[in-house]
Amino acid sequence: MSANIAEMERRREAARMGGGQKRIDAQHAKGKLTARERLDVLLDEGSFEEIDTYVEHDCMDFGMENQRIPGDGVVTGSGTINGRLVYVFSQDFTVFGGSLSKRHAEKICKIMDTAIKVGAPVIGLNDSGGARIQEGVASLGGYAEVFQRNVLASGVVPQISLIMGPCAGGAVYSPAMTDFIFMVKDSSYMFVTGPDVVKTVTNEVVTQEELGGAITHTTKTSVADLAYENDVEALLATRRFFDFLPLSNRDEGPTLPTSDPWDRLEMSLDTLIPENANQPYDMHEVITKVLDEGDFFEIQPAHAANIICGFGRVEGRTVGVVANQPMVLAGVLDINSSKKAARFVRFCDAFEIPIITFVDVPGFLPGTAQELGGIIKHGAKLLFAYAEATVPKITVITRKAYGGAYDVMASKHLRGDLNYAWPTAEIAVMGAKGAVEIIFRQEKDNPAKIAERTKEYEDRFANPFVAASRGYIDEVIHPHSTRRRIALGLRKLRTKQLENPWKKHDNIPL
Repeated sequence: MSANIAEMERRREAARMGGGQKRIDAQHAKGKLTARERLDVLLDEGSFEEIDTYVEHDCMDFGMENQRIPGDGVVTGSGTINGRLVYVFSQDFTVFGGSLSKRHAEKICKIMDTAIKVGAPVIGLNDSGGARIQEGVASLGGYAEVFQRNVLASGVVPQISLIMGPCAGGAVYSPAMTDFIFMVKDSSYMFVTGPDVVKTVTNEVVTQEELGGAITHTTKTSVADLAYENDVEALLATRRFFDFLPLSNRDEGPTLPTSDPWDRLEMSLDTLIPENANQPYDMHEVITKVLDEGDFFEIQPAHAANIICGFGRVEGRTVGVVANQPMVLAGVLDINSSKKAARFVRFCDAFEIPIITFVDVPGFLPGTAQELGGIIKHGAKLLFAYAEATVPKITVITRKAYGGAYDVMASKHLRGDLNYAWPTAEIAVMGAKGAVEIIFRQEKDNPAKIAERTKEYEDRFANPFVAASRGYIDEVIHPHSTRRRIALGLRKLRTKQLENPWKKHDNIPL
């Protein structure tokens, strides 16, 4: 018996060493943790239970039959984060560069199948050179098997991808189909074809960082949500982020204890809106003063900053927040902000997370670049997302709500449950100046008359009471009571029942 136990320990140690001490040292020299070290940071101490420790590839070509390492380049299993179950895989760059083989893919698929079955999130730590070339089509088939699980898991369990090294070719599509992607600056990148191929085909010279680095994907492409300085920072942020998410679409989500009174009044909000309607203010201030302890986890803060998306809590329960940001492009909706918010709203709806919307939107961004870029179709994404969402939806209009953008931003007409407005709200087809120039264009050469008409339009429409008189606004509220109103509203809406007509699936305007 002791000999058998000794053999087991020997094999376990071989698996733990991955590609060997020399390659582990090389990983550390790049400022990166190993696959197992990353899991130690991510998961609660002692909670990780590994499966398929001894799996090896079955490739017999190009000398691979003489290179077999237990685990085959990926560590898989389950553990807990703050006591809550999660399934994980962590690719090991020290073993064949973390390349994906048929067996490697089967290990990932196994934990994903189990996660879907039991209702627990999947977190993937990606650090891979791509498909294992020696296996040819078998490795490509392995990728496709993982892709299929990503699709089946979508909307069933949360999926989070951490890009902690190279991610190229087919390897990028699995993270792209997960719900959230976090990257590490200067050590991770994602692209379909690398700089060398780009130079060969298009003659463009570009670095890995410029083509697919963390800054590129969190600012320009929106492929990734957040970029962190190093592995540890990314993993600790993931632990914090995990606490906002339900385990599955069958789970109510975590409730964290809070000492923040539900009926706390925030008097500073009464003076937040500037007298000048064209002067900006920071919508982050509204958000943090309404949420428990001011705790807000923002998603994609560096991309399309004219709209804010993220998670917070009210009375300890997770809420999703969408808010126009007057500090950036006056909070206007454009292509990027519409796509960003639409995806976020759909995630919240899939996992029964109530959506709080703060509105200060002057309309959609004009211009040939937007029109030729398809703002009609992209703006419709956000409209579609809000309209199909059946979760509790509470909307607060703080200032401008003009034109079609008023409709899009979780209006009463899109089945908003509670729609509030501050006294400073302006709900109209457009701003007074533009409206007067259209309605009274025949008086455009008379500045005094135009000024008079503008004042008349402002008095008539630059307030929330016309909309309130028609029931489009449920109540005009004191800004300082916003948290109290939202907390009460969420209590009432916990038992909300609303279903869309039966369908196989919708056809969102992609």
